[in-house]
Amino acid sequence: MRALLQRVTQGSVSINGKVIGETGPGLVIFACAMQGDTIQNVNATAKKILNLRIFKDENARMNRSLLDNGGSALIISQFTLAADTSRGNRPGFSAAAPPDIGKPLYDQLCSTIESYGVIVAKGQFGGDMKVNLTNDGPITIWVEK
Repeated sequence: MRALLQRVTQGSVSINGKVIGETGPGLVIFACAMQGDTIQNVNATAKKILNLRIFKDENARMNRSLLDNGGSALIISQFTLAADTSRGNRPGFSAAAPPDIGKPLYDQLCSTIESYGVIVAKGQFGGDMKVNLTNDGPITIWVEK
């Protein structure tokens, strides 16, 4: 599973002008299930996301995790993280899991992170979404498990 994490002060996702998910201080997580991913990949990704020390401590050093901070998360499915740009100018997305496999894995990622007490908001799998966020730092981290 691939995930792009952005530490944010706020984030929201909307469809047709209606906000369907939002977060305060915490993470906006763009997630993509890849061909061959399993629940084990999802669990490893969730564990890494929850424990990455990318939040400031009392000395302004990145020593705290999402769990330490009590932050929330907005998790958005994004198959374009599977983009292959190695040939030509049109990205290929065949490395992404098909929707019938990707959606359950996305849902599992959301529920696993939520099971640790993190407040989770979600986008709409496969939806045409507009994402608004304020990146804090800026801190943007790539995770692949």
